Amino acid sequence: MVKTAPDLERVGLMPTDEVHRNLSVPLLVEHSVNRGEGVLVQSGALRTVTGDRTGRSPDAKAIAEDPEVSDEIWWIRNHKVDPETFDRLHQRVAAYLSQRPIYVFDGFAGADPAYRLPVRVVNEYAWHNLFVHQLFLRPSENEPRITEPRFTILHAPNLTADPAVDGTPDAAFVLLSFSKRLVLIGGTDYAGEMKKSIFTVMNYLMPHRGVLPMHCSANIGADGETALFFGLSGTGKTTLSADPSRSLIGDDEHGWSDDGVFNFEGGCYAKCIRLSEKREPQIWSAIRFGSVLENVVIDELTRAIDYDDDAITENTRAAYPVEFIPGARIPGVGGHPKTVLFLTADAFGVLPPVCRLTAEQAMYHFVSGYTAKVAGTEAGVTEPTATFSACFGAPFLPLPPTRYAEMLGDQIDRHDTVVYLVNTGWTGGPYGEGERMRLRHTRAMVTAALDGDLRNVESTTHPVFGFAVPTQCPGVPAEVLNPRSTWADPQAYDDKAAHLAHLFRENFTHFDVPTKIAAAGPIT
Repeated sequence: MVKTAPDLERVGLMPTDEVHRNLSVPLLVEHSVNRGEGVLVQSGALRTVTGDRTGRSPDAKAIAEDPEVSDEIWWIRNHKVDPETFDRLHQRVAAYLSQRPIYVFDGFAGADPAYRLPVRVVNEYAWHNLFVHQLFLRPSENEPRITEPRFTILHAPNLTADPAVDGTPDAAFVLLSFSKRLVLIGGTDYAGEMKKSIFTVMNYLMPHRGVLPMHCSANIGADGETALFFGLSGTGKTTLSADPSRSLIGDDEHGWSDDGVFNFEGGCYAKCIRLSEKREPQIWSAIRFGSVLENVVIDELTRAIDYDDDAITENTRAAYPVEFIPGARIPGVGGHPKTVLFLTADAFGVLPPVCRLTAEQAMYHFVSGYTAKVAGTEAGVTEPTATFSACFGAPFLPLPPTRYAEMLGDQIDRHDTVVYLVNTGWTGGPYGEGERMRLRHTRAMVTAALDGDLRNVESTTHPVFGFAVPTQCPGVPAEVLNPRSTWADPQAYDDKAAHLAHLFRENFTHFDVPTKIAAAGPIT
């Protein structure tokens, strides 16, 4: 621990207290517990609580309207902050952190050395520094210490903004400046803001280098074939990619370059509400010493975890290094994917459990990024509600979605990649009437897709969406594959399908895309 840090002066810090640099996991855990930031639970993981913000604060996030990048940014979806406001908050954050003990982590985003981004994170909390230590990539013992990061995060959770004075929409703020290569976070304890800020940075930088950034998980089979899993929260992206028969490359953020796929991160950030050892054994075993648990409910005496209890939030999380998953791919790189899976939890019960997409349909549904919320997930949600998030990650896209979609289409064409849509949601009726797809059936369909068993099987064309729906799949009853046949009232299915198709078309009016992509949507 030192009190001199000339390299931190570049981002305005003039520390007057202790500076803890790149501490080991045991030391970070020890500091966190001693400072009252968290407690150890039975599994050995560090459990923390993030206060009134138990998820990202999308309205608090904004990009500085820097002249160098302003013409490129997708301002329809991204909030603006003027450079002067950014500078004022930068000065406040720097002054605040300079007066306190701080924790510094130096690491990378990007497992491929050709594209990796040196990152520095400065934290007020030790547990936040443990989080980034486990979620980002760490330099090896043989690599020199990072002295000039390309991007720096300054995170001061106990410093809030005054919207009337600072011009922010909220007391919390997550501000990003590409020209200053700086992220400012304040007023929120939620650690996911740090990881998603760097993902946003990579989503801007990578396309300029010919790399498609993707909000997806990735794994690789014994045959060396890479697969990608796209999907919004709750669709099974992390669960389905953590397959004991395949090696995990990463669970959330990747790039697809001319050389193949590579992980942006060094760790996983899994939802753990209703986690069980039987259903998700790899994630269960990864929650041990060195892992961070956010907002899970525990027994204060025994420190046992109740993963079923959502008293704090539905969005309980576990953060751990990817090497905690047995057989994980280290470093996190793989070849060009032969199979891509779009996961959606369709609460309307309309979409087939699995179907094959043309390249144009893949681009259409990539831009759409569809899933559905169910009753009870948010205040006021009393029936299934369609959710569309472009490229399965709209909050993290600084560039227009069509930029990423066209890159995906190019990669699919170049590498003869097959794309499937997999519905992990409801069958036999909408939420409240039908039932959730059985996990064993979904796993069987995913396995069949990855093994190539669905490439040449007989299929039917979905009458509304135009998908190629297989008539058979190993391990799945044939009647499950046709969603209309699972409904007691076929006419009710037709009505609901027409309704969902309308929602797709309505959402797509927001995008300016080539005709061939727009024409690949619902056909009736």
